[in-house]
Amino acid sequence: MVTRRRALAGGAAAAATTFFGPWKHLRVYANAADKPLRIGAPVDLTGVFVHTGAAELRGIRMAIAEFNAKGGVLGRRLEDAVMDTRSSPEIAPKVALDLIERENVAFMVGAIHSLIARQLSEVAQEHGVIYMNTNSSAPSESGKNCHRTKFTWDGSGKIFAMAVVRHAMRWLGRDWFLLGTDYSWGQETVATTRQLVEANGGRIVGTRLVAPGTTAFGEIVDEIEALKPDVAYAAIATPDLERLRAQAAQEALGRRPAWISNQQNWPEVWLTRAKATFGIFTTNWYHKLELPGVAEFVGRYRQTFPDSDVPVPGNVFYNAYMATCELLHAVERAGTTNNLAVIKALEGHRIPAVARMQHHDAWIDPNGHRVQQTIYMSTRNLRPSDETDLFSILSHQDPAEVLDPDTVAACRLEPYDSVPTYEP
Repeated sequence: MVTRRRALAGGAAAAATTFFGPWKHLRVYANAADKPLRIGAPVDLTGVFVHTGAAELRGIRMAIAEFNAKGGVLGRRLEDAVMDTRSSPEIAPKVALDLIERENVAFMVGAIHSLIARQLSEVAQEHGVIYMNTNSSAPSESGKNCHRTKFTWDGSGKIFAMAVVRHAMRWLGRDWFLLGTDYSWGQETVATTRQLVEANGGRIVGTRLVAPGTTAFGEIVDEIEALKPDVAYAAIATPDLERLRAQAAQEALGRRPAWISNQQNWPEVWLTRAKATFGIFTTNWYHKLELPGVAEFVGRYRQTFPDSDVPVPGNVFYNAYMATCELLHAVERAGTTNNLAVIKALEGHRIPAVARMQHHDAWIDPNGHRVQQTIYMSTRNLRPSDETDLFSILSHQDPAEVLDPDTVAACRLEPYDSVPTYEP
């Protein structure tokens, strides 16, 4: 068995030979219960995804605060250690390494950009650190890029597509134009959507991948207008998607073709007030769901973050909060912080719908480590109950109906005995 962190007890001689793994800054505690359990938060505090990063951090912190109010976990107080990933995959490995070696974190939680999530997870796996990928939706995160130590909490681009493609072809038409942001999530989602459309007898009349941060979509809008597809399907990162929609609306393309978006991230939707939102899109949670616990959850958010520029929680906050809570519940179920015991407590764990504030039970796939959960089809709300009520939920889909066995089949989780073990 590979051991990453262990301390040898027994006097001064033993202390001199103590092995601390990669820890470079050490603190001495009277006993284990005095030592805080540190959760690393690699999140985007600057760059393209600054608003989603801020929402993730709020989710992590509210979960930590609620557990601390109840006495922490296994009698230990929780702390966060925050580092800015700057919406940049290039610095993600160093961020992960600094959190593990310098900040002495026990676990890591965070990420929206799929390449950042991939880089973080590789370093986490190398050191045996459990990593909760909160908001990255690339299918490969639970497929070819899976790891024993990584658990993915958002739906994948393919799962979101599966929830709408078959029905949309029946309702809206068979000729589709596909757009995607040119990194792993957009690339993979466009590729899998193409497969789904063609498998159901549809035709792809055009495809475009656009760089993150694109502001001018006029050429693409003109191409769509010329090709006249029945459906324009966009797997475009939310900040860019709002600009695309605004320009499409200016050209009166809001009604035809029908627009479908892979997912909407609430922070950007709220901050733009969804001014150009039209068509159908997917999400995994909404603050107006008429389900037990939702109103109370929104109330706790508002009490905790009264000055937030996003006044209600959305999908990004929800994923980060749920990932942190379920990680800590797994530590409680395991009765230890030992990483392998916690991993086994997470694998296959079923989460009741009432605990998730969703319509169906969720579970953590033991083979790909993605959370299988309810998917909602939504559109712009033309009759809002208040200023935050921007979505109208059209339907919800049982996770069992949108499983992705092909992606999971590409996952090769590392054997337990190859994972460096530790008990922080």
